[in-house]
Amino acid sequence: MSAVFVTGATGTVGSAVVTHLLERGESVVAAALDVADAEKVPTGAETRLFEFGKPASDLRAALNDCDRMFLMRPPAIANVQRYLFPLVDVACEAGVRHIVFLSLQGVQANRSTPHHAVEAYLRRVDAPYTFLRPNFFAQNLSTTYARRIRETGEIFVPAGRSRTAFIDARDIGRVAAAVFTSPGHLRKAYTLSGEQSLSYKQVAEIMTEVLGRPIRYSRPSEREYLAALAAEGAPSDYLAVQKMIYRVVRMNVSALPNRMVRRLTGAPATRFTQFVRDHADVWTPNPAPG
Repeated sequence: MSAVFVTGATGTVGSAVVTHLLERGESVVAAALDVADAEKVPTGAETRLFEFGKPASDLRAALNDCDRMFLMRPPAIANVQRYLFPLVDVACEAGVRHIVFLSLQGVQANRSTPHHAVEAYLRRVDAPYTFLRPNFFAQNLSTTYARRIRETGEIFVPAGRSRTAFIDARDIGRVAAAVFTSPGHLRKAYTLSGEQSLSYKQVAEIMTEVLGRPIRYSRPSEREYLAALAAEGAPSDYLAVQKMIYRVVRMNVSALPNRMVRRLTGAPATRFTQFVRDHADVWTPNPAPG
């Protein structure tokens, strides 16, 4: 059997990878943490229960009959040496011929991130890797920040006047499927951005037009943003990560658009207006009970 083993298969990016591989006629084995998680796997994929950190025998069983692997780090896992490296080792021993790793934009210059450590390890063991280094997900607005936008009409992030070339996670799935099913991508690294560079003021304007109600970017300070998160009970390590992320954003590191999605898939990256149309229900206020 020639199948792609997809970690994180029920998440925002992983599910898109599964969907686009299936559309290309590929056999897919979707990793799920438990039975309830397995119910979220896109129809057409085989589901296998899987958990990082299990013994090598369990990891080998999960990869049985799979010759490729989509690897991503669960946000809760910081110790990649303990949880991700053993899976890489087992995959290499099992003859997996292609590992596509979901990394991070600018990771090559940021040694403090777990993604940097995973990239370095894949190189060190001479794994057959491809690195996908995406920009900020447009889906951050439809997940992490959706409730506040829905309830108050406010985008509340400390991005200042910076710009971001948002990438739609569905486009990452398209790219991964293309990379798995076409030659020439081994030991390559691709930075994935959208083709538009938008300020958050422009983001709010587009959302206002598409949703038909006012959405504003309030431009909070870093202190205001972190204080709001702390008041909601966010732990200190999460606050530290958010502080680092938006300092990088304000430096306009995420501002540059590119056409890598178009180059790798033959179709342009999803425009932000289309993304908002596709997710409009997420930001629609719940009607008051009658």
